[in-house]
Amino acid sequence: MKAGSRIIKNTGILYARMAITVFISLYATRLILNALGVTDFGIFNVVAGAISMLTFLNSAMASATQRFMSYAEGAGDFDKVKNIFNVSVVLHVIIALLVLILLEVVGYFLFKGVLKIPQPRQEVAKLIFQFMIISTLFTIISVPYDAVINTHENMLLFAVLGVIEALFKLGIALYITYSSFDHLAAYGFLTAALSIVLLIVRRVYCLRKYEECKINLKKYFNMPVFKEMTGFAGWTFLGSSTSMLANYGQGILMNMFFGTVVNAAQGISGQVSGQLGAFAVTMLKALNPLIDKSEGAGNRNLMIKATMTGTKASFLLLIFFYIPVFIEMPYIFGIWLKNVPEYAIIFCRLLLLRNLVEQLYITISSSISAVGNIRKFQIYVSVLRFAPLLFSYILFFYNFPPYTLYLVFIVYSLTESVVTLYFSNKYFNLSISLFFKDVISRCILMLSIATGLSIVPYLFMEQGFVRLVVVSFVSTVAVIIAAWYVGFNIEERSSLQKVVQGGLKRVGLKK
Repeated sequence: MKAGSRIIKNTGILYARMAITVFISLYATRLILNALGVTDFGIFNVVAGAISMLTFLNSAMASATQRFMSYAEGAGDFDKVKNIFNVSVVLHVIIALLVLILLEVVGYFLFKGVLKIPQPRQEVAKLIFQFMIISTLFTIISVPYDAVINTHENMLLFAVLGVIEALFKLGIALYITYSSFDHLAAYGFLTAALSIVLLIVRRVYCLRKYEECKINLKKYFNMPVFKEMTGFAGWTFLGSSTSMLANYGQGILMNMFFGTVVNAAQGISGQVSGQLGAFAVTMLKALNPLIDKSEGAGNRNLMIKATMTGTKASFLLLIFFYIPVFIEMPYIFGIWLKNVPEYAIIFCRLLLLRNLVEQLYITISSSISAVGNIRKFQIYVSVLRFAPLLFSYILFFYNFPPYTLYLVFIVYSLTESVVTLYFSNKYFNLSISLFFKDVISRCILMLSIATGLSIVPYLFMEQGFVRLVVVSFVSTVAVIIAAWYVGFNIEERSSLQKVVQGGLKRVGLKK
């Protein structure tokens, strides 16, 4: 199967999953918020918020291992793939032990006066933190198996597990709604348990399905590969862990100045951002193996082309869902949640804007990783990630409002884009002028046209379900037209036509 068709197929499978899971997950969030109440929901998000970021940590670390596997596959060296897997298992056990020590030390200080948690809920909060640590360890140890799934582009497994996870989360939400146990403790335990069970399922599947997943350290452990992967994984872990800590630090900072009610608003905005952004993340998951294999096969031109087209495609997928939600957010939140936490709407809108900025260069980061020389890039980005927390702390100290943090992080994302473009030019000669002309300018124009047309019914119709439907319809049509005539160039439109026509022939809709 050609690369374009394979990406379309994989993306289609994952989007079918998303179509099912998004609404289930959002409805489960409504049940959980009502069952826990604003205060307990805020406590969970500030104490165990890292659980929600385990997916990010897992994906980041899996991408590092998958890069080596895909690179070796692209070079046609299957024996090295086995070496890489066995080395990866050892490496991630070591990382898990280091993270265990780090989290226990951090937890000690968090509960010694840093976090503002009501005294009656202190013990439950400490218990949830321990659940989080256990779940984190399982996540890290299972990274090599996720990398294998990514390398084999088995998106059907991701889709099936995603639907199962969404259904179990709905079951958890229903259980705590009617349970006589402490709702916060039960929710923390069941959420952590679910993540562990799903990770074990992935591991068992890989051991039975893929030959390279056989652990034989005596035969396949390779010290030169270990040294190479340790350096690469170490720098990748630096980048992913600092990103996770910076995101988690937002919740702690908000809690220090504004309390758990504002943390609840953060939790809601994070849920919406995560569910809508999952479509673009899905696209990246399908695209990454092609980028890595192209570089491994020595075809850098294809790697750069995939990077640029992938950036536009993932940005398109974001604005497809973002525009109507952004415009109609007050109405959507009103019918979704019985009680909308204060600041939830402005937090969510600013977070969506930040995501749009980051989507313009997230694919480039994958390409830098594929090239392999990431030490300086990760150092610069990692140091940069803590700057917004420092600036936000200073501004909060001088009584700036809570949403200031999101404005600061938007500025940070713009700054990180400059750093990423600089290193992409340095490491694989990406033309910055071409990238601005063919990617950024096209994406901004797509966004401007689609948003401008979508605002028209918003301005001339009364708030309600009919206006939501009209705005969504206009937005959908506008995004598709803007993408076709503005977003993609002639070559990309021609390739897309061939892929679609091939897909229609395979399903019998076209001769």
